[in-house]
Amino acid sequence: MIKQLKNISLISILCICAVTVSAQQADKVYRNNIRSIKFHVSGDQLSYPVMRLNSGDQLELHFDDMDGGVKYYSYTFILCNADWSPAMLSQFDYMKGFSNVRIGTYRNSSIALTRYTHYTCTLPDRNTAPTRSGNYLLKVFLNGDTSQVAFTKRFLVSDIKVNTGATVLQPFNPTLQKTYQKLQLTVNVQNIKPSNVFQEIKVVILQNNRWDNCITNLKPTFVRQNVLEYNTENEGLFQAQKEWRWVDLTSFRLQTDRIEKGDYTNKGQTLYVKPDPNRNNLRYMYYRDQNGMYQLSNIEQNNPYWQGDYATVWFRYITPDTREIADKDVYLFGELTNYDLSDANKMMYNTETGLYENKQLLKQGLYDYIYITKDKHTGQLSTEITEGNWWEAENNYTILVYYRQLGSRADELIGVTQINSLANRPNFNGVK
Repeated sequence: MIKQLKNISLISILCICAVTVSAQQADKVYRNNIRSIKFHVSGDQLSYPVMRLNSGDQLELHFDDMDGGVKYYSYTFILCNADWSPAMLSQFDYMKGFSNVRIGTYRNSSIALTRYTHYTCTLPDRNTAPTRSGNYLLKVFLNGDTSQVAFTKRFLVSDIKVNTGATVLQPFNPTLQKTYQKLQLTVNVQNIKPSNVFQEIKVVILQNNRWDNCITNLKPTFVRQNVLEYNTENEGLFQAQKEWRWVDLTSFRLQTDRIEKGDYTNKGQTLYVKPDPNRNNLRYMYYRDQNGMYQLSNIEQNNPYWQGDYATVWFRYITPDTREIADKDVYLFGELTNYDLSDANKMMYNTETGLYENKQLLKQGLYDYIYITKDKHTGQLSTEITEGNWWEAENNYTILVYYRQLGSRADELIGVTQINSLANRPNFNGVK
């Protein structure tokens, strides 16, 4: 009888966990007062939050509450499978320490005209740590109540067991070779010797840390002893895009050449970025960018986290004929909008000016962004109309290898490899 009750309790916990995760979108902000979320490897704002299992690696979390004052924020994390569905395990199976940890480090803004409270923490800490490799969803919530979610963020925990090699190539297909990039992969599974590689091994490829256009469900083209080869003409293909647009907001008073004008009051500041033209017919030009991410900083050399100021920033996009794009919605896209295609990030067409417009509340820093279109009928995303695609473009790719042994209840992350599209290309060293 007691054993049956334990089984029922475990099933109940798993069901609650599954409902909680599936009801929420990964990398989602649920409260309008939360701004400038940065979650990265300790000391590197432009890194993706990946840590090695049972190592000294640490991740930093930073965010601002624009309401000011002091609130009771806590966090927990949930183990997910390769497809971000909840793993059918209880938290006791992948977490040691406390399941809910209060974020106790915070500081009110100083010097800045805009008032806010900055919160920060490191993960893992002495109170909690993951005990399995895989995909994790960090969940930050209020007042110790997990239903009062402020935001969620992805992070990865790796336990490297395979060797992965990758090369970025120009496609042979003449219809794709000028606008796409193709990845050719090899995965050496000597250390794990899976009994069925087609069922137990999963490969996911990210372009510039984006999950919205990631490639999944890749199957090996050849299996040569313990080496899996992924090399087909129609798989592993990404739109190459161009280098990301950028705007320098490290100072609101000393305006850069990307700022058209600024309005300043004793309550705040508003900046207008120069209208961005269509780039699909422009020739490709390489310049160093941040591949869609942003970095909090300021020229005054103040602390960017609690001394950086905020401004309302207007972005404007102009089509070649100043007309609205038929059957397409246009979005401001990048880490500055959390890669979220919500109404808050949708460019609204102004019939009087002939411009698409959108405003964002942004902290001082360096920002990358692009404009992306979404088909109103099919929902397909593309940069072809607004940005164009050139196969020569510089992009970072991350190859993730997952393993689920037959009978296991969760995917392990056993391989993480990064490659730059400029690697081994003549006249480039591939290092940013």
